[in-house]
Amino acid sequence: MVGEDIIRMSHEELKRVSLIRKALDREITQGEVAEVLEVCERQVRRIVSRVRDEGDEGVIHRLRGRPSHRAIENGVKRKVISLCRSRYEGFGPTLASEKLSELEEIEVSRETLRSWFKEAQLPYKKRRCRPHRQWRERKRHFGEMVQMDGSHHDWFEGRAARCVLMGYIDDASGNVYARFYGYEGTIPALDSLRRYFKRYGLPVSVYLDKHSTYKSPGKPSIEEELRGEEALSEVERALKELGVKVIHADSPQAKGRIERLFRTFQDRLVKEMRLRGIRSMEEANRFLESYLPIYNERFRVIPAGEADLHRPVPKGVRLERILCTKTERFLRNDFTIAHDGKLYQVEERTRAKRVVVEERLDGSMAIMHKDRSFKFREITRRPERQEKPKPLTLRRVYIPPPDHPLRRYRAVPFSHSLNRNERGRANGKSQALATTK
Repeated sequence: MVGEDIIRMSHEELKRVSLIRKALDREITQGEVAEVLEVCERQVRRIVSRVRDEGDEGVIHRLRGRPSHRAIENGVKRKVISLCRSRYEGFGPTLASEKLSELEEIEVSRETLRSWFKEAQLPYKKRRCRPHRQWRERKRHFGEMVQMDGSHHDWFEGRAARCVLMGYIDDASGNVYARFYGYEGTIPALDSLRRYFKRYGLPVSVYLDKHSTYKSPGKPSIEEELRGEEALSEVERALKELGVKVIHADSPQAKGRIERLFRTFQDRLVKEMRLRGIRSMEEANRFLESYLPIYNERFRVIPAGEADLHRPVPKGVRLERILCTKTERFLRNDFTIAHDGKLYQVEERTRAKRVVVEERLDGSMAIMHKDRSFKFREITRRPERQEKPKPLTLRRVYIPPPDHPLRRYRAVPFSHSLNRNERGRANGKSQALATTK
């Protein structure tokens, strides 16, 4: 209320005053007022009684202008704003509410924080409005399809070198697995697959993009064309040997679940590591071992089907022989092969013409033919080639035949020792003598 004669009311209260006045003037019944205001008739009778006694002010709630019994103290509000300007700088209302409860033991709802942020003009990252896309139903069972990708980001905010987070998310449940690597390539992809398989088992299918790590850009060889096959990347080849189906996405939007996970981690995970002062990739991987179970406990959903379709790795299958890079090489007659700019000597006799060089995740190397492993050693110093001396060739002297025209001129004997000019002069003299005769 402002002054004695001026009453500040909302549009809803003005509407109530108008209807209550009509009820007092008996233009409409109190039951009709209750129906329009969507309240009970008993409430209408109370409002009518207050308006009759107090005037139009009777429609105003008695608690207007009074502080709420649930209001947070101003001292707590100032402390929260100070923390959000310093320690929790850049945190959104939701994450800030969680960290205040977890680390500071201050219970503030995210919507209260949102209003405080607006009042204090605290900036934070807001979700952009994205275009609507057709929703795809989740798979029914855990392990039916796993989306996999790598996220390049400044995960340590300059405290360490940039790196890549190799992430996995189950399509049915949203269960997450992740690990940091220095780059996105074949070795990190195979190593992260090995760790995922050991923890959960082999999924039915893996959903990948068309990065050159996951889909080979090369053309198939003649043997592959004859077999009707395409050129496979090392990741595709390894998954095919393990019986895991590979599905390639045609666009980033097609694998939206893993893309949304990376957006969440680039906000939440970065700030969690900042609070703990993590400064290296090794520390970050150790932190993920404790962080991911908590994250999955909160955000994992219950799949429509109860069965877990992950398969255990079959007995007798050596993952280190499958999750590696394989390169075919020709075995020379002296039982040597050239690989990666180096020369290796196979120390066992074999009739094989081709062998496979396996470079494994632990840094070791093996030369295989089918299931047989050969002993070998690197030739650090190549034998020098001894160039054969060129044989001396005597220059053949041309001797004209007896019927040669020059043999008819006896005046000037023909000599092969004469040079070109001397022979020309000799031929001229011979012709002159013949004419005088």
